[in-house]
Amino acid sequence: MGGTMRLGSRNTAFTHPKHEDGSSSIAQVMYKNAAVVSERHRHRYEVNPERVDIIHDAGLKFVGRDETGTRMEVAELPRSEHPYYVGCQYHPEFKSRPLNPSPPFHGLLLAACGMLDDYTIPQNGK
Repeated sequence: MGGTMRLGSRNTAFTHPKHEDGSSSIAQVMYKNAAVVSERHRHRYEVNPERVDIIHDAGLKFVGRDETGTRMEVAELPRSEHPYYVGCQYHPEFKSRPLNPSPPFHGLLLAACGMLDDYTIPQNGK
């Protein structure tokens, strides 16, 4: 049963840095605009590749994919649709520390406190 589990550190490439509305991927911005991030996995779940385009076209944007481009790793809604709607397949809590939260958690906390724009605007160059 464990043969199908994806374990350990895996690379995720941000494949859609901009949304159709011109806004930047908030997940990528939270990772300081890195093109690729390495995060730890421990799961056997994934998005059905046959449904990716349907889901993406309906509004949930898959902005990060694995090295092969077939597994969806990061999904988000544009900021014009939601203040902070980010989901990821990996486990950001594995690298989080109290004084150094992982980027997805840091973004959630900033959004909850109304400080996300103050944090992201310098990185977006606006």
